Amino acid sequence: MIRIQQVKCPVGHTKEELVSKICHILRIRPQQLVRYSIVRRSLDARKKPELFYSYMIDCELDREKTEKKLCNGKTILKTPEKVYHFPKEGTEKMKERPVIAGCGPAGLFCAYMLALHGYAPVIMERGASARERQKAVEHFWETGELSTQTNVQFGEGGAGTFSDGKLNTSVKDPFGRNRVVLETFVKFGAPENILYDQKPHIGTDVLIGVVEAMREEIIRLGGTFLFEHQLTDLQTENGALKAIEINHTEWMPVQVLVAAIGHSARDTFFMLQEKGLEMEAKAFAIGVRIEHPQSMINLSQYGAEYIDGLGAASYKLTHTAANGRGIYSFCMCPGGHVVNASSELKRLAVNGMSYHARDSKNANSAMVVTVQPSDYEAYAASDIPDALKGVDFQRKLEEKAFAAGQGDIPVQLYGDFCRKTASTGPGEVIPCTRGSYVYGDLRQILPPYVNEALEEGIRAFGKKIRGFDREDCLLDGLESRTSSPVRIFRNEQFESNISGFYPCGEGAGYAGGITSAAMDGIRVAEAIAEKYMKFR
Repeated sequence: MIRIQQVKCPVGHTKEELVSKICHILRIRPQQLVRYSIVRRSLDARKKPELFYSYMIDCELDREKTEKKLCNGKTILKTPEKVYHFPKEGTEKMKERPVIAGCGPAGLFCAYMLALHGYAPVIMERGASARERQKAVEHFWETGELSTQTNVQFGEGGAGTFSDGKLNTSVKDPFGRNRVVLETFVKFGAPENILYDQKPHIGTDVLIGVVEAMREEIIRLGGTFLFEHQLTDLQTENGALKAIEINHTEWMPVQVLVAAIGHSARDTFFMLQEKGLEMEAKAFAIGVRIEHPQSMINLSQYGAEYIDGLGAASYKLTHTAANGRGIYSFCMCPGGHVVNASSELKRLAVNGMSYHARDSKNANSAMVVTVQPSDYEAYAASDIPDALKGVDFQRKLEEKAFAAGQGDIPVQLYGDFCRKTASTGPGEVIPCTRGSYVYGDLRQILPPYVNEALEEGIRAFGKKIRGFDREDCLLDGLESRTSSPVRIFRNEQFESNISGFYPCGEGAGYAGGITSAAMDGIRVAEAIAEKYMKFR
């Protein structure tokens, strides 16, 4: 197998044109190309509006042309196939079926790998199944009536289900877990291009079906799903887990528990801290969602407001403000919507979401500023444990956001934000939201250092993307759930200080997005398999 790098073809090219380009680079006849596969595809927009795809491609050739002679050490390389290996089963007997608390990407992939290798996991989820969850979320967006158990944060699929289904990650992957995640998504209904696109995404509408298909396969392999089952207490003995409480009413004997509880399981964090689980407060980021016309972003990134076959353009921006705070775009949703992502009564948080088509009029992204544990003291109550002061910090800001919009998403024009004036209506940019919104003043919600960094950062980004700092672009608040405010300690075997308790995924502080959370779920499944025999 050889790998060709920097294979360039114009956007809109045909499959035949790509094959011709491959053969030209390798100086072979088409019949000598046995097969090829796209490893990565990225957009080259340096000569816009002339746009090209740049490919990395693996090729297998027939014996007429030896691969060794073709390799030049630069753009044509010999490459071994990376094959993922799940570990052999361990020797310790598993007396009870392993239990996974949480059905987001971390819990779902942990369950899938365990089920695939004969461990018959039980998956508990505090929220509803994907379809029932979708109904509850739509009802909330239409009426404002919030279910604290089934919402944008809780339910089958996790918080990422109501986002964009973005699958890019910066996590190093020498073992092939990332590929396993992408191939699994494709196996269960995701589009094949996620295997090679530089910025792959599935879309909320498609992701729900993928999650359901994975659940059905896990059940076929011997797994069990328990929806509307919340982890509410632990029982330990001599430092080891013995049982868990469900919904404050019933107990289940448990030897192995994977805690893939998500970044918004605040009540669970408090319960675990009281039970002696070792954890600490960690840094995260807070800010707003920012909305621009998608056509404006396309013009900047593509050189045209619309190019057939390319879809909506994205961006990634970073800046260090004069006050030392980092400000950056996060979870960018081309052609998307800002959504009310609240999970607690009288507290409001927003997120971004795109459907697979990414066809709304606006682009939106989180525009967030870094915060540290030292920032939490000014907001957190004195009786809050140090490890959970980030949680209380989030809650206090979300209470302000709820009050500012009286339950609706508060929205402010950037120009008004800079003038320290409440907005009363839109300019040319009209909000694209799921959930009601109201114009107001976001400065009253956020800490002063965040306001300073946002004002400066957005102005700086206007020098990179023309119009980014236009006065009528929209700021929607509050973006407070960028990542978990807590890290639960675990050792090299992935267990916490309580034996048999495995912190996992974004909620435990070990991931940041769908793909990295899924990869962490796989890692935890591997650790369990290395220690225990299959459940029999």
